[in-house]
Amino acid sequence: MKLLLVAAVALIDQDCRVLIAQRPQGKSFAGLWEFPGGKVELDERPETALIRELHEELGIAVEEACLAPFTFASFAYPDFHLLMPLYLCRRWKGIVAARENQTLKWVRPQDLRAYPMPPADAPLIPALLDLRRAAPFRTGTGPSI
Repeated sequence: MKLLLVAAVALIDQDCRVLIAQRPQGKSFAGLWEFPGGKVELDERPETALIRELHEELGIAVEEACLAPFTFASFAYPDFHLLMPLYLCRRWKGIVAARENQTLKWVRPQDLRAYPMPPADAPLIPALLDLRRAAPFRTGTGPSI
């Protein structure tokens, strides 16, 4: 079975909300919500892929030092196995804007379950809830670098 590496990020704004994106029509899992990110290309590191994807999809600049490894998902789809590291990011430069026909929404972690997600994304929600209880998202950082 083919292994697909996809990097994702939980962007966290000053109001302690997480950004999710709705997959547009014409893509697999259309209409479902996911964390921003994308496929890691051959010979590319997950952090580099995220920096590239966040610029392409959302028009923001992220420095590698602002990406904190957090957790990961491992899910067997019928045709491939997905491995998806999830990073946290509280600092970026620019204004988040949809650049690929996706709908964006800032959501409080405790409300994430109200948004249907692909099977690989949904298991990441409990880790975000645990982080919220252990250490509030508000740590004096802001959305710009």
